[in-house]
Amino acid sequence: MLELKRKWLSALGALVIVGGIATTTDGRTALAKEKYKNIENVSHRGASGYAPEHTITSYQMGEKMHGDYIEIDLQMTKDGQLIAMHDEKLDRTTDGTGLVKDFTLDEIKHLDAGSWFNEAYPQYAKSEYVGLQVPTLEEIFRKFGKNASYYIETKSPDIYPGMEKELLRLIDKYDINKQKLLLQSFSADSLKIMNEMDPSLNLIQLLSYKKNAVITDEEIAKIKEYAIGVGPNHTYLNQEYIQKVVNSGLEIHPYTVNDKERMQQLIDWGVTGMFTNFPDLLNEVKKGK
Repeated sequence: MLELKRKWLSALGALVIVGGIATTTDGRTALAKEKYKNIENVSHRGASGYAPEHTITSYQMGEKMHGDYIEIDLQMTKDGQLIAMHDEKLDRTTDGTGLVKDFTLDEIKHLDAGSWFNEAYPQYAKSEYVGLQVPTLEEIFRKFGKNASYYIETKSPDIYPGMEKELLRLIDKYDINKQKLLLQSFSADSLKIMNEMDPSLNLIQLLSYKKNAVITDEEIAKIKEYAIGVGPNHTYLNQEYIQKVVNSGLEIHPYTVNDKERMQQLIDWGVTGMFTNFPDLLNEVKKGK
């Protein structure tokens, strides 16, 4: 069972404290302090609030800011290579134009994946961001090693048939520690394919809502057949939703939370982790700052 689940259960088990409940200096209970500490801090596309998303630089910054996971979105090139990129198109985060699937890895490696950030976020611009490359999943695995914590999303599996097989091949090739690995997707079919290929994998079902989120007992039961948790958009969540998911035994990791007050509210409501572009801010919240 995933380490984060063990930590969450241990926090819940601290509900009764012998001799009363001790308070921290800012008035939080000892239980609350423990709960905050154990929240998984997922660096969304790295520390993407401060550096160009899905670059080695962004991932390294996320680690320095105490992010618990390196979060990676996957696209597949024309020649079948898995690269770290959120969009199906190159346009937003490189100086290229067109669909990733229409370009070879070599062609994509010649693109500038950093200058756009300096233009979009001049307050965080740095000269060293100019000319950053799009990394492959293999490069990320080689850079950060088999024991790093990875949170990987399969994107557009209908466009990239075989993505799951290639992902699992690389996980095995680099002997990635599966107890520190989470795989997520909006596609239940993609997750089920990976579950069939390797039932030991810890999977997260991403959820999309356009209004207040509601999850039924039937939906939870179906998700629990192949996944250990869900990842909904935090905007549509309330305490009732979160408690229902957590009480069912599923993890819940909302995306993408960049405000400290909202981070604290979600933790108080019972989330077990969250995605943020600013892992340093979530680290401060976890420390009670």
